[in-house]
Amino acid sequence: MSKGATLFNAHHSPVGAFATFTLGYPGPKGGFGLEAAGPPDENIFIGAERRDGRSYEALPFFASSADAARRYDVARDTEQNPGKVRPFPSTRVRREFSLGSDTWHAGDLTFSIYSAPKRVPDPASASRATLRRALVPAVLAELTLDNRRGKRARKVFFGYEGSNPFYNTRRLDDVSRGKFTGIGQGPVTALVSDSPGVYSGCGFTLDQCLEPDLPENLAFGLGGVGALMAEVPAGRRQTFRFAVCFYRDGTVTSGLRTHYFYTTLFGSIEDVAVYVLGNFDTQKRLALEADALIKQSGLSPARKFQICQAVRSYYGSTEFLRTEDGQPFWTVNEGEYRMLNTFDLTVDHLFFELSRNPWVVRNQLDWFADRYSYTDRVRLPGDRREYPGGLSFTHDMGIGNCLSRPGHSSYEKAGLHGCFSHMTHEQLVNWVCCATTYVRLTGDRAWARRRKKILLACLRSLVNRDHPDPAQRDGVMSADSSRCQGGSEITTYDSLDPSLGQARSNLYLAVKTWAAYLGLEALLDGRAAALAARQSNLCATTIASHAGRDGCIPALLGEGHQARLIPAVEGFVFTLVWGMEKLWSQDGKFAEFHRIMGMHLQTVLNRGGCKFPDGGWKLSSTNDNSWLSKIYLCQHVAEKVFGHKPDGRADQAHAAWLLDPENSYQAWSDQMVRGKARGSKYYPRGVTSWLWLGGSAPA
Repeated sequence: MSKGATLFNAHHSPVGAFATFTLGYPGPKGGFGLEAAGPPDENIFIGAERRDGRSYEALPFFASSADAARRYDVARDTEQNPGKVRPFPSTRVRREFSLGSDTWHAGDLTFSIYSAPKRVPDPASASRATLRRALVPAVLAELTLDNRRGKRARKVFFGYEGSNPFYNTRRLDDVSRGKFTGIGQGPVTALVSDSPGVYSGCGFTLDQCLEPDLPENLAFGLGGVGALMAEVPAGRRQTFRFAVCFYRDGTVTSGLRTHYFYTTLFGSIEDVAVYVLGNFDTQKRLALEADALIKQSGLSPARKFQICQAVRSYYGSTEFLRTEDGQPFWTVNEGEYRMLNTFDLTVDHLFFELSRNPWVVRNQLDWFADRYSYTDRVRLPGDRREYPGGLSFTHDMGIGNCLSRPGHSSYEKAGLHGCFSHMTHEQLVNWVCCATTYVRLTGDRAWARRRKKILLACLRSLVNRDHPDPAQRDGVMSADSSRCQGGSEITTYDSLDPSLGQARSNLYLAVKTWAAYLGLEALLDGRAAALAARQSNLCATTIASHAGRDGCIPALLGEGHQARLIPAVEGFVFTLVWGMEKLWSQDGKFAEFHRIMGMHLQTVLNRGGCKFPDGGWKLSSTNDNSWLSKIYLCQHVAEKVFGHKPDGRADQAHAAWLLDPENSYQAWSDQMVRGKARGSKYYPRGVTSWLWLGGSAPA
């Protein structure tokens, strides 16, 4: 990784709270985010008094701000006072970044944040104690000052200048009944500690907290800055522990009224503070266990960094809700876009979620089936007639905590041929692939039996989208949904050119459809299973028939588009995790298909224009927009299905993209245009990298 890699933003998030303590980018570029589309851009103050006692030094996550007293005292001297707190130079800051902990060292100051990627227990069977341990909406921190060489006592501090426009900064000491010391913004964010000697203060500036005119003024109520402070005696090394807490009470969504599940477990942010401080050691241990998992993984440093950054960004987007009638509703927000359970992200989160929390996959599938499904008809290109279509599923469930009406997404529009059109075929394939993966890896055949009608409807719908005339079916999508109203369907690659963006005849989607038919064959029986098998054979034969002399298969089958694609092989990930390797082994019925797809991948990676000059992978030879989440997935397929060695140069390039100063403010981002983040920022989808740790089976 590159020089200066200490200064990048990362999420530090509880599970299911759609909350984040984002930190790491220089300046006021992190903070306490709640339901945020990007970093909160707050001043975060973490530091200590210098040994000479004349000033203070802090980690470089703040900037001098105007004295807000001028809003009230208009005759006040307007000269800007830089204050007594100075940032440590970046050259003096060292960082240790892992999956559960994030530690900065500067001078004799050490600051650590602990945010364990905890498993989410199924609320239908878990005890209240287990749920509280997993879902407490807080992360931990420790601040250590080594003053053993000091000649005088020195102050340490941890504080923030919140940006919530609805609540002012307050001291929680007034309501904590002596159980902890704290500051916060209203009832929604708080910084608390139960370490002896820690005291709180509020003011217009940090200086007013550190050096009040009189101690009584620490309780001043107008200032927007709050801090927790303590003194470390000369000759001592002392550690203070903190918790960053979040709480959002009441109804949080419209369209369907829900509240955060954690509000059934904790009554207030003060309740959260008492619990998490009282269980500090247990929560910290969970974070360190996550660090050990990464340390022992055998991954390269570049891959370790990317997986840690990606998993953190995933948790920062998770939102675990409960409906008014008590139904659990697991939601992952789409990063900066804040769409709820975008289905083409759900299918990529699948492998991570099944290894950690299998029930959430079932929960999302049920919500799609019961509320976010629809039945359509289909049209062939140039044909105004409509033919039988069938069941499919929406692109998402809403946006910005506004749930969409049943059977509709927030995203999809009619009459388009590009971004914002419908993804009917792809979401149908996604439901089938998610359902098959869930059943294969959990063994939950009872759920499959309950959903048999849905599975049969999915098969009929897939076949109808092939062609209305059975004699002309070739296993590949050729008909667009009537919901497009004269437009055409797209894929998840909505912002790319037709090589990946167009759904009809698309090589990427065709291979994924092949996998969906195999999944349906495994879940169904009798004539339905036989039909699925016949369609998978047709699909593979059709794809293979388009292989050129150079070994490549065109991006759009039979449409003259000569772009080359890496994601052509993406669909193989499902047969891999389903344990179907025999199908494409030497004597398997898809051995020739596997050989041809292997030739395609080898060619596009070696001479097909699918690499950038820095060695990073380029998903399409005709487009510079390359998505890290899909690269990670295709790397896994290349290595585990087609026998490629890990591409270390590519890994270094991909890590460098994330660490580029133009990109690293947004934590993990997906859409990289020649290595620059241009979309899908602050994003959860990178957990496809979890496959690098060895699979997706529930542990």
